[in-house]
Amino acid sequence: MNLPTNLINDELKVFETRFKEAMQGQGSRLNRILRYIVKRKGKQLRPMFVLLSAKLCGEVNEPAYRAASLVELLHTATLVHDDVVDDSLERRGFFSTFALWKAKANILLGDYLLAKGLLLSLDNNDYRVLHILSDAVRKMSEGELLQMQKARTLNLEEEIYYDIIRSKTASLLASACAAGAWSTSQDEAITEKMRLFGEKTGMAFQIKDDLFDYASENVGKPTGNDIKEKKLTLPLIYTLNNIDKSTRRKIIYIVKNNNRDKKKVQWVIEQVEASGGIAYATEKMNSFKNEALEVLHQFPESPVRQGLEDMVLYVTDRKY
Repeated sequence: MNLPTNLINDELKVFETRFKEAMQGQGSRLNRILRYIVKRKGKQLRPMFVLLSAKLCGEVNEPAYRAASLVELLHTATLVHDDVVDDSLERRGFFSTFALWKAKANILLGDYLLAKGLLLSLDNNDYRVLHILSDAVRKMSEGELLQMQKARTLNLEEEIYYDIIRSKTASLLASACAAGAWSTSQDEAITEKMRLFGEKTGMAFQIKDDLFDYASENVGKPTGNDIKEKKLTLPLIYTLNNIDKSTRRKIIYIVKNNNRDKKKVQWVIEQVEASGGIAYATEKMNSFKNEALEVLHQFPESPVRQGLEDMVLYVTDRKY
């Protein structure tokens, strides 16, 4: 499944220019770090969701470009901070900014990117978009803290897991779609509908990310990495709730105490697969995907609607 970039080629070029302008800083060291980030940008899925959502609801305009830049600035800020929290030396196959410039500079860099994004909206009176994205930042922080709290006990109900990923991951994608819709429609009902579409897509996105931890092929991140970080993902949660007590105790002990032992981590992965944890998570991912498409299909059929549908399918079919 390919990304529908052909539908917004011109808009993406304008966005690239706007985003590079937004990433300009004061001082040679800061600009060196910012240039490093820009050169190693990802697939920019979230700005694409902003622009496609905007185009679904009207003509892409300057507020839409600013919303896309704000979303990407916030996303980049969270990645910079995440690398510090996780002691991650690698990002997208390259050295992370944390590896090159260490914790203090990265914490300040994340704060700087957040401030740049907020000012981009404030300076242009994009108050509704700023409210939408600020709410996402709050939810992301709450989700991260809740995940840290629950990781200590490894006792997590499935509904709490959904609460975590709804806040930690899905909220930003939901806000991206909502901000795009608002920028061209100025309609609260349409904006809420697109927010819900983005949230459902974001839930599917995170579960797909969980599944990568149990994949055998090269997916761009180490297999078993979530287990090493004691993260309770959906395949593992299902397994812990559906196996005998002896195996459950053994898995919990390994995750807590032997999570750097490759052989023992591989044994946990095998138990998750044998218990049906991977199949169950795949089923749930597809359920969220279908719910997202149901919301999207409330809009009239068009090439842009098909493009957003392709984005949803890309999220669940991607190989990395």
